[in-house]
This record gives sequence, C-alpha cells and structure tokens, in this order.
Amino acid sequence: MKVSSTGGVGSTGASRARPSGGSTGFSLPSVNAASGAASTASVGGLSGVGSVDALLALQAMGEVGNPLERKRRAVRRGEQILDLLGDVRIGLIDGDISSDTLDRLTRAIREQRENTDDPNLEGILNEIETRAAVELAKLQAPS
Repeated sequence: MKVSSTGGVGSTGASRARPSGGSTGFSLPSVNAASGAASTASVGGLSGVGSVDALLALQAMGEVGNPLERKRRAVRRGEQILDLLGDVRIGLIDGDISSDTLDRLTRAIREQRENTDDPNLEGILNEIETRAAVELAKLQAPS
C-alpha cells in the first residue's frame, strides 16, 4: 500500500470558515487547543499544590510559632497563673475563697503543663495543683 499524503495525522488547525454578514463571531486561536488546555491544567495544579503547602506552613507556624511568639505566650500563661494565685491568696486571707477560682487555677496549671518540658517547673506546678486540690477538698467537705 502506498501512502501519498505528507500531511500529519494529528495536525489540527483553526477553522477556515468565516461567518457570513458583518457581525463578529466566535473564533478559536490558531494554537493547538489541546496544548492550551494542558498548560492551563498544569498551572492550576501547581497553584493548588502551592496553596496547600502555604496552608500547611501557616498551620505549623500557628502551632509552633517563632521563639519570640512562644515566649510571649508562655509569659501570658505565667502571668495568668500568678494572677490566679494572687486571687487564691486573697481568698485564703479573707477566708472566702471560691471553688471557681480554684478550678480556673487547676485548668491553667494543666494547660501550662502541656507546654513545658522543664522538670523544675513541673515540680512547682505539681505543688500548686496539689495545694489547689487540698483547698477545693476543704471547701467541699461537710462542716
């Protein structure tokens, strides 16, 4: 069998048909439509992956944060615990300590404990938590 045509099988071109009349019609660009769609899909895929990477980085940053931000949060938590300890001290001196204050102190200690790896701080937090539990038990004991 003899092949006499030299044109490519997969070559496509723009339509040569022109709309009749003076109105402008829809026309396709002269580039291959399949390669245009493929390049659009690949760009969309890359931007999707990039946005996921950015979201993961932001999430990791929010959890870990930079050292300065972590220190600020630790200082805030420490100040909160010190304020609650001041409330407990005043309540003990006045003889009118509330179980709500002791509960808030216990919760703050537990939250702080999750974020520390210092054995000395762990010991102090244990002592504070024990004292708060003792005072709470005194409040709940029948008189």
